[in-house]
Amino acid sequence: MSVIDGVLEALSKVQDPELRRSITELEMVEDLKESQGLVSLTILLTIAACPMQDRLRKDVTDAVTAVAGVKNVEMSFGVMNEEQRNNVKKIVRGGREKFIPFAQPDSLTRVIGVASGKGGVGKSSVTANLAVAAAKKGLSVGILDADVYGHSIPRLMGLMGKRPTAIDQMFIPLESFGVKTVSMEMFKPERSDPVAYRGPLLHRVLEQLLSDAYWGDLDLLLIDLPPGTGDLAISLGQLIPNSEIVVVTTPQVAAAEVAERAGRIAHQIHQQVIGVIENMSAFPCPTCSESISLFGDGGGEETSRRLSQLVGSDVPLLGKIPFSPLLRTGGDDGSPIVDGQPDSEAAKAITEIAEKLVKRSKSLLGVRLGVST
Repeated sequence: MSVIDGVLEALSKVQDPELRRSITELEMVEDLKESQGLVSLTILLTIAACPMQDRLRKDVTDAVTAVAGVKNVEMSFGVMNEEQRNNVKKIVRGGREKFIPFAQPDSLTRVIGVASGKGGVGKSSVTANLAVAAAKKGLSVGILDADVYGHSIPRLMGLMGKRPTAIDQMFIPLESFGVKTVSMEMFKPERSDPVAYRGPLLHRVLEQLLSDAYWGDLDLLLIDLPPGTGDLAISLGQLIPNSEIVVVTTPQVAAAEVAERAGRIAHQIHQQVIGVIENMSAFPCPTCSESISLFGDGGGEETSRRLSQLVGSDVPLLGKIPFSPLLRTGGDDGSPIVDGQPDSEAAKAITEIAEKLVKRSKSLLGVRLGVST
């Protein structure tokens, strides 16, 4: 094997840090030459201000210098033209035009919408922590912050003020705590700007966030839905018919009526309601042995009972997350409690709920697995 062949083989094992594809497959290597042990090459970046340029420089240098016969490496960076970027988009999309990967018949990604009847029940905090808990178990996880009016996922995931890398009309989700995240907030000129969109435009925004992002191969996608039973809850059922719904409520029995509505709208558009999560549940008194029910009790059980009766099958109470100031402070600091305080009672409860969620109840019988023989 010549030195050039060895270098090409080594480069084929170097992945673009964001796209997670080989740089040779993406045709990022140009002007590769070798003379008396000196290897020179150009790496084409998708955009000029690629945030992973230093990481690429190190990975390429390490790979090439490990090849027998290579004494030194001279590397420069260039930028792809429009045709080359379009080719990259075709490669990562499997040759298809823009589409929603999770809506395809052969998709193995489990899509779960996290819904609530009203705001203030901790739905976004639950979503963020469930995602991190699932990622800690080795799953490839994503969060789509579809709460376009009250988007708080970027803060909860420690991504405030960060922007995704865009390749023309395709962008790469940001990643933290092993979770890929997309939010409307990432595309606003100013964080304080309101999103004053009406129904049809909201549907289009959700469609774009799902299709324009390069999610890669996900095991689980959690969608943080706006509270209530509005446009986006309906749009999710239309755009991803196989999506499932989890309803978050509080311990108040009065809240069960409101929470039931979120499950009712999902049932009406033929989404499977797979469970209820009770947040802000009873917690142990810090100075005595008694349990304090700050927001009452029984709301989770009542919501589960009502929804089970509605759909005609068991909609289980997946778990109760005890009220905890750590859950709030972790969210404010961008450090999910299951990562920063994994031994807390709230973190343990969320982890147990995540374990129940990641167990796929549906059979894969009849699903195309995309395996070629």
